[in-house]
Amino acid sequence: MKKALFGTTKCGREVYLYSLENGNGMKAEIMNFGAVLVNLFVPDKNGKAEDVVLGYDKLEDYYVNGANHGATIGPNANRIANAAFELEGNTYQLDVNDGPNNLHSHADLGYHKKMWEVEEGENSITFSLEGPDGEMGFPGNKKVAVTYSLTEDNELRIHYHGTSDKNTILNMTNHTYFNLAGHAAGEICDHILTLNATNYTPVAAGAIPTGEIAPVAGTPMDFTSPRRIGDRIDEDFEQLKITGGYDHNWVLDGEEGVLRHIATVEEEKSGRIMKTYTDLPGVQFYAGNFMVEDKGKEGATYNRRYGLCLETQYYPDTANRPAFPSAVFGPDREYDTTTVYKFEV
Repeated sequence: MKKALFGTTKCGREVYLYSLENGNGMKAEIMNFGAVLVNLFVPDKNGKAEDVVLGYDKLEDYYVNGANHGATIGPNANRIANAAFELEGNTYQLDVNDGPNNLHSHADLGYHKKMWEVEEGENSITFSLEGPDGEMGFPGNKKVAVTYSLTEDNELRIHYHGTSDKNTILNMTNHTYFNLAGHAAGEICDHILTLNATNYTPVAAGAIPTGEIAPVAGTPMDFTSPRRIGDRIDEDFEQLKITGGYDHNWVLDGEEGVLRHIATVEEEKSGRIMKTYTDLPGVQFYAGNFMVEDKGKEGATYNRRYGLCLETQYYPDTANRPAFPSAVFGPDREYDTTTVYKFEV
């Protein structure tokens, strides 16, 4: 475990980059502001390590971070329709920040903009914070923790844990943008994706799920066999037109609560392969359709579709959809989930 000063907040608190390294040339660097994954160095087929996640060199750029590079999103990831939900007879109003809806809890007060407490482990780092009852509109006094660890099998493991003294919504995720050719390599449309998901949740305007669980077969949403991301991303298909490309929740095959292989991404030139595992019921595959020109690390310019996200999650708007898997946690149900990004060549 190594740490280095990354900057100082406006309130004078020191922000550190915590480095996890293994014996294979992998290195992950995470900071205590936002529990953000800032850098991830992964060797290619020739053993050359490059940073494969998009982000910034300066702390100040993460104060805005409109694309949520590397962010730990919480207490709720993704969208909640009309920025409100009912729970146990009470209506909870959230920040209206995405048209009429709520996206990622709060742009300025969300967990990705918080200072987290730190506990260093053996090649792991745990970030924790407490959220008071009513913060951002969510009920319950919450205690949450995120542990990053890096294994000798080239696995970046992210473990989430949360408790609340009242039933509430807890649905966290990691919003890292990956580019397996290197963070500055340009579009990810040539990356090859496989998703172990035979269904997805279609959306209406505003990217809010309709409530339907639809099969991917016969549509551009079908990644059950390996396929270039760019092959059908601009096809004349209503779901792709609504979101400008891929930005949907896939209903993962297999049993919720069981850690299982759910996705594979391959980049042929570098030879890098990323396999994703989770015990959650869904994953948001986002192809960076709404990315705008931005200055990133090492003077790189990022633009549309320069990174992809695989955000493991409970389905969007599950707070308003009783038929969806429940993200309600409280005194009788602790939040506990793991996501793994494993790298190979």
